[in-house]
Amino acid sequence: MHSKPYQTQSTIDILDPTRAQALQATLGQEPTIQSGDALPPFAHHIYFWDAKTPDVLGADGHPATGSFIPDLGLPKRMWAAGRIVQHQPLKAGIKAEKISTVEGVTRKDGQSGQLAFVRVRHDIKQRHALAVTEWQELVYRPADAPTAAPKPAPTVAAHSEPLNFTSTQLFRYSALTFNGHRIHYDADYARDVEGYAGLVVHGPLLAHLMMQLATTLYGGLTDFSYRGASPLIAGEAATLCASDGHFWVRGEDGRLCSSGQIAAA
Repeated sequence: MHSKPYQTQSTIDILDPTRAQALQATLGQEPTIQSGDALPPFAHHIYFWDAKTPDVLGADGHPATGSFIPDLGLPKRMWAAGRIVQHQPLKAGIKAEKISTVEGVTRKDGQSGQLAFVRVRHDIKQRHALAVTEWQELVYRPADAPTAAPKPAPTVAAHSEPLNFTSTQLFRYSALTFNGHRIHYDADYARDVEGYAGLVVHGPLLAHLMMQLATTLYGGLTDFSYRGASPLIAGEAATLCASDGHFWVRGEDGRLCSSGQIAAA
């Protein structure tokens, strides 16, 4: 069942270059971004915080559903997929506006029980011009939903590089994105409540790294889609891979954790 858009919100932020430098440092890069510089694709995720007081947060640390995101009666939240269209670069140090709209909700019955997919669109404008359009697909599941069986990742890549995340990196990325989801920094909660093997690497962080690699290999990035497949756990030796405009993160055991691709011309 699909619904018409029923909720929109707008957030204004000045894209502080100091925060962009902190993101660079978190990713192991020299902090070089200055006011007026173009921000790399996906860096807008460290801005436009949805700051809520503790009394309106859910048990998982996210803002409770029922306001912008509807209450679907399914407490377990995951970021399933997304797409970024870059119309023009966002510039550091300049005010920007993000207009967010819930475009629809789809309910399905899966192997792990009832699922609900929420599609959100974000339009980001700077100096009255549209700079970025982003679609996010969030999935909500029952609290006791089992983890789906992993799929194998491709074994042959034209380019590959190692990935390994520490709890400190995940904490810093959570802080930069104002992401309170406890699976990224509270190991006991991640294991005992949500059933993960340990701290979970942010899906958007993997998407960011795939886009960063795409920009390095192919130049300016204008249209990129990505999808999560299996949780990557902090401390796990993983591999970031690329071939012919396709990108993926392969887990230590060979499973597919995340995938992405540049839109065909």
